[in-house]
Amino acid sequence: MTSEEVTAWLSSVTDPEVPALSILDLGIVRNVEVNDEAGPVNVTIWITPTYSGCPAMDVIAMGIRMALTGRGISNLIIEQQISHAWTTDWMSEEGKRKLKEYGIAPPTRKAINPPGLFEEEKIDCPRCGSGDTELVSQFGPTSCKALYRCLDCKEPFEHFKCH
Repeated sequence: MTSEEVTAWLSSVTDPEVPALSILDLGIVRNVEVNDEAGPVNVTIWITPTYSGCPAMDVIAMGIRMALTGRGISNLIIEQQISHAWTTDWMSEEGKRKLKEYGIAPPTRKAINPPGLFEEEKIDCPRCGSGDTELVSQFGPTSCKALYRCLDCKEPFEHFKCH
């Protein structure tokens, strides 16, 4: 068994808050180590929460356990790695595409390049593609998302904020 095989198995573990995304799409899996030198296979997986104290991490860890024990791995260690802090820059392009298809506007820029202090970020509607949108609330159902409204199709939508 290789770390690449284990990583491929992790693609079945989805984010409980946005089930269209796998934990690989989100970029929270930082490292996978497989050690099978002395006896049974030991697997260690390092994950980084999308923000400190993210309540979904326990559910994600359980999803990892279920995916891997279902494949015969019984010696599993899941470590939370909080340094370096997670950033939307770690999301895969595939993950951003899946977000948009799910109806959530994906992050549009690099987290290291924020808008100016009083500059508002322009977000396109994930439903109709219009750039004529307005911010409704800086905070959505989770702290990593904001609420917007499209002024063309009139539909509300969430935006996965850069951070």
